[in-house]
Amino acid sequence: MGKDKAYGYLGLAAKAGKAPSGEFQTEEAVKRGRAGVVILATDASENTKKHFKDMCAFREIPVVELTDKEELGRRIGRSFRASLAITDQGLARAFLKALEA
Repeated sequence: MGKDKAYGYLGLAAKAGKAPSGEFQTEEAVKRGRAGVVILATDASENTKKHFKDMCAFREIPVVELTDKEELGRRIGRSFRASLAITDQGLARAFLKALEA
């Protein structure tokens, strides 16, 4: 149940234009302080995972490994994606809360 609801928040964020995806856009959101949460694909490269985890740890931004690249992209209406951020703080909190449920 919790994961389905979390996916719903991902879709909402994407429709609202609040889910920059792909390594470059995700990194920009983190560096500019806009990311409320960063979501990584479970099959992203170890280098990509380490890069985002280190960058987000420094800025105290939560990082979640959720699903594979193909599913992650599909949930936001794109082709496969290794990373994305939710930049709306309310949606980011709701997403994290749904994952905990």
